[in-house]
Amino acid sequence: MTMRKESILPLSGFSLRQKLTWLAAVLMGLMLVAVNVGVYRGTVDFYFTGVLVVAWINVILAVSLNLINGFTGQFSLGHAGFMAVGAYVSALLTIHLNWPFPVVLLLGALVAALLGFFIGLPTLRLRGDYLAIATLGFGEIVRVVLLNLDITGGPRGLGGIFPKTTFFSAEVLAALTIIVIGNIIRSSHGRAFIAVREDEIAAEAMGIDTTRYKVLAFAIGAAFAGLAGGLFAHHQMFIDPRSFTFQRSIEILVMVVLGGLGSITGSVIAAFVLTILPEALRGMAEYRMIVYALLLIGLMLVRPQGLLGTKELRDMLGIDRVRWLKAEQPAAGALKSHGGDGR
Repeated sequence: MTMRKESILPLSGFSLRQKLTWLAAVLMGLMLVAVNVGVYRGTVDFYFTGVLVVAWINVILAVSLNLINGFTGQFSLGHAGFMAVGAYVSALLTIHLNWPFPVVLLLGALVAALLGFFIGLPTLRLRGDYLAIATLGFGEIVRVVLLNLDITGGPRGLGGIFPKTTFFSAEVLAALTIIVIGNIIRSSHGRAFIAVREDEIAAEAMGIDTTRYKVLAFAIGAAFAGLAGGLFAHHQMFIDPRSFTFQRSIEILVMVVLGGLGSITGSVIAAFVLTILPEALRGMAEYRMIVYALLLIGLMLVRPQGLLGTKELRDMLGIDRVRWLKAEQPAAGALKSHGGDGR
């Protein structure tokens, strides 16, 4: 038995778009390596390094909100509130108790998750606009409470926070966020989240506890928002309630919508674009935000589903196809050997 020898190179049979996506991914990977080396050696500008830290923090915020709004289909407008909780909890523990940085970040995320759980239980029984209003109200309540507490500094804010957030700590935690939420989405829990998003009534008919899964998504998203808040506080070294207004929640939501509801890769790209773009336009002075807004409007007109829609990088690269081809190799070899024995 003679078998036709076929090429099983990773890019064989791929479309031009997939090959260009591979090229873009490799170039971005090389750029990321170059930036890491530059930051490590101190050759990257200090100000630009700070912008990149904020970009990584925004990645955590956007990816975590996408879990709630994109994958589970809930409309939350209170993400800045959870960010504020994580920021103040971690900052106060650092200032007054001088606890280790990883510990205060973890506790800030835990408190935000618990708050998300208890807030989510009653509010996530609501749907659509009512849920949006309820979460918006939560965010404003957090801000008002912070304005009126002495321990948080009230309207004066909280200063003297140790600068413990580095480029590498923000990058590692952003990568951890992407990996954890990505694995959740690909698990049975992720399929339940998507089922709730697609048709809540049908999901309930299939035996899925929709309230439980909505609260779970809300708590996980809140935990990562609290983590981002802790990184933000220890990067800025000063926080006040004005850092966590309704506008901040809208900025995070714009990143999610622009990247694509239901796309982690899109959230990452949008977070970087919307963080770096205003800085790139800074030379335009008073016209900067006008140009920024026009670019956003133009992009949404061209791509109303967002940059990537619901696609992920692994889908565009055809990672599953490459794995399938590699799995075919031993099978083909075994078949050839079997044919040789039967002659």
